[in-house]
Amino acid sequence: MKVEALQYGDRKVFSVASFNKGVASWLGKLPTVWVEGEITELRRQAAWASVFFTLKDPEDGACVPVTMPRGQFDALDLGLGNGERVHVFGRPSFFEGKGDFRLRALSVERFGLGAHLAALERLKRKLAGEGLFAVERKRPLPRLPRAIGLVTGNDAAAKKDVVTAITGRFPAARIVVAETLVQGPRAAAGICTALRALCAEPDVDVVILARGGGSFEDLLPFSDESVVRAVATCAVPVVSAVGHEQDTPLCDLAADVRASTPSVAGRLVVPELAALLVELARARAGLDTGLQRVVGRRRELLAAQRTVLDSGLGRLLERRREALATHQERLRRAPLLLVERRRSRLATQAGRLRALSPQGTLERGYAIVRSGGHVARAAASLAAGDLVDVRLADGSFGARVEETRP
Repeated sequence: MKVEALQYGDRKVFSVASFNKGVASWLGKLPTVWVEGEITELRRQAAWASVFFTLKDPEDGACVPVTMPRGQFDALDLGLGNGERVHVFGRPSFFEGKGDFRLRALSVERFGLGAHLAALERLKRKLAGEGLFAVERKRPLPRLPRAIGLVTGNDAAAKKDVVTAITGRFPAARIVVAETLVQGPRAAAGICTALRALCAEPDVDVVILARGGGSFEDLLPFSDESVVRAVATCAVPVVSAVGHEQDTPLCDLAADVRASTPSVAGRLVVPELAALLVELARARAGLDTGLQRVVGRRRELLAAQRTVLDSGLGRLLERRREALATHQERLRRAPLLLVERRRSRLATQAGRLRALSPQGTLERGYAIVRSGGHVARAAASLAAGDLVDVRLADGSFGARVEETRP
């Protein structure tokens, strides 16, 4: 469409709409191109028809806004995020209504990070297969750590956030800081060394691994295999607070707890002093109430036992008094019974003696015959004409043997 200008004397003047339409028409004739840059300010909403981001030149900071239909962007399934370097295929466009210049993207490809992402995905699958990311390996954080280890860089940003969050909640907390490189080729070794050093501290009960936000390349050391294994095998629980909430380095998966920011990590590892004091006061009050209740129950039990003891002691004394009276009566009657039993026994024995004595035998009608001073025990010991002495129960007499019979 031809753009018409207004004529003011010898001057041609274009309206804003005409100017924008002319620029848009001219840019529309340019060919499609590939543009390399770093994604920033990525904005995507389900309700929007397009995805918006800015393509930044990492060398000098030059920027160009980019727009792409949301359906085409989602179909690429690249999982793109801020800080990633890409190649964008599209054509320049000019939105006439607002006079915005943009690059209308037709396709996007990763550049430079593709190999890193593929390697990280392979490492992630490998470590997951070994169980380093398993939920059952996660350890609970100590409720009141004796000391808190902090691995961070020396730029003081993340360190300040963690320390401020911890001391704000629990001023008496002891923090042991191990500063190290957190980006670059030597960062992974430094992080591992710092973790080992803190684990060797006798009072450190938890370690925070903290770093502020950065590009994908900046956070790569926290996905290094040695760092991930050092986190997984740390002797105490580890809280990973690396990057922003959308960043997920592999150390996040191996850590016992992941915090979205360093400040959140600081709040996770210590209780709030005010809440702790309230809880302590509540516990003390409960202890006092419970102690008073126990003392009251013990006092009631003691009184009941004293009553039982007094009652039982009275009954015991009465039973013992009755038993003593019975024993006294038995002791009083014992001599009489003993004499009576002895007398009865003596009479029995005397009767037996009388029955067995010679006198007793005579009284039953028997007689004792003596001849020559000896008791005659057989008729053959006597002869006719012998004089004998016969003893009766009452008296005796002499006699002469007339005859003997066998």
